[in-house]
Amino acid sequence: MSLVNVILWVAGIVLIVVGYQRFRVPWARYQALKAQDANVARYEAWRGGVRDEGKTGASVAMDVLRRQAQLAGLIVIAGVVLVFLGFLLR
Repeated sequence: MSLVNVILWVAGIVLIVVGYQRFRVPWARYQALKAQDANVARYEAWRGGVRDEGKTGASVAMDVLRRQAQLAGLIVIAGVVLVFLGFLLR
């Protein structure tokens, strides 16, 4: 176990924690908006109204939140890669 291994492990763990923290909030809000959108769609279908398929504020927010969650997921993946590199390097 060398200093390089320890540095890679620590950096990887830090990236995993930071990525997870950045992932949690946008993903939860995205899921809530998605559920709300599905509820509105069911209500409008029940009412017999035609739903406008254009961009809404909620759909734009869902796109932004999805991108934030994807970026956080990439940070977590980079952390996992660093941890594995720490084990592979000798």
